[in-house]
Amino acid sequence: MSKISLIIEREYLTRVQKKSFILMTILSPIIMVILVFAPIWLAQLSSDETRQITIIDQTGLYDGIYQDSEEYRFSYTQGTLSPAEMRADDSQPYAYVIIKNNLLDDPNGMTIYSQKQITNSCESMIKSKMEEFLKNEKLLSYNIPNIKQIIDESDVNLSIDTIRLEEDGAETQTSSELVMIIGMAMTLIIYMFLMLYGGQVMSSVMQEKTNRIVEVMVSSVKPFELMVGKIISIGLVGLTQLGIWILFIAGILLSVGAFFSVGGAPDAASIENMTAVAGSINGVDTAQLAGSEAGIAQEIQRLIGSIDITQLLVCFVLFFIGGYILYASLFAAIGSAVDNESDTQQFMVPITFIIIFALYAGIFSAENPDGPLAMWCSMIPFTSPIVMMVRIPFGVTTWELVLSMIILYGSAIGLAWVAGRIYRVGILMYGKKPSYKEMLKWIRYKA
Repeated sequence: MSKISLIIEREYLTRVQKKSFILMTILSPIIMVILVFAPIWLAQLSSDETRQITIIDQTGLYDGIYQDSEEYRFSYTQGTLSPAEMRADDSQPYAYVIIKNNLLDDPNGMTIYSQKQITNSCESMIKSKMEEFLKNEKLLSYNIPNIKQIIDESDVNLSIDTIRLEEDGAETQTSSELVMIIGMAMTLIIYMFLMLYGGQVMSSVMQEKTNRIVEVMVSSVKPFELMVGKIISIGLVGLTQLGIWILFIAGILLSVGAFFSVGGAPDAASIENMTAVAGSINGVDTAQLAGSEAGIAQEIQRLIGSIDITQLLVCFVLFFIGGYILYASLFAAIGSAVDNESDTQQFMVPITFIIIFALYAGIFSAENPDGPLAMWCSMIPFTSPIVMMVRIPFGVTTWELVLSMIILYGSAIGLAWVAGRIYRVGILMYGKKPSYKEMLKWIRYKA
């Protein structure tokens, strides 16, 4: 045991003192926060360029539908213009909208021409404004007094609260959108860490084997102890990095919250834009939230408070450790059996397919967390670390959690033993890429 601790200490300190580890540990949370807030900030920015759009209305029915804005300027004409004349036009408008027929009779009578591909937002704007006008015209054609007012008044916007009934009888207000976001975030983090740190185990084993350093090391320590020490040390590096990221991101978010609460808060228009981008939270009308900064903050705080953060973090760590041991053992066995990275593809493809399947199963399980796919993938050890993290925020029974962990850790320990049998033989084999059949023989070799 003392030799394993020495291996863990050496591997751990060597990795956390690397400049690449320090740099990525600092930059990664900053990049993650930027990726979250940058789209919201960019959504508030409008282009300084004003785009000219020419409406060629050959019917004379649609004059004045499109109004000028900061982004678009419209001009109208009833003449005709051929595609060749459009290309030869010196003014070169951003787009031409040609209306050939009455659109109520011919929905295909409208065409957009442009010398450059127009944006999706521009096309949607042109289409939606015309559809709104045509809808009003069609309503008026029914000759029913005040029909538009009647339809507008018949619209009902519900604000529905979702209440989760706890086992102790308590009632907790929740948000299905927030629960799904948290579950998906946890799933993606575990997926990323399994691939990242499992790959590091394989690379480290392969590098020591290629450099022949391992031949010296196995003279004083058992191969299984060397493998276990390497797996544990790299796992601790991952947990260290994850812990630093959590603290770093929490500090950044608290700083942003403090900034908004001390005079740096955006105005009402900005809040309205942000809430429009974010969409509706738990059925709450974003227009109502936009009018009050305090309302937004309190709503988010209340919804986050409905999640059992302690249970979520504990389960995350436990499933991460179990999943990491499982996959790291496989990666270590592969690294010991080959001499270079090109030879790893034969063994990596099946494992990669399994992990990708687990990710997709987790994504689909978010829509049906109690369905058969989610249930069975939560019990299969190769998929449970990823899929179970999607289900936990929705609520999972205690027996399912316990059974899933027992199967996961039992499989991880068993696979680590199997990987150790392969490792002790493969680490000293050179010059030949083994087959699956040969690796099975290694498992049966007596020590």
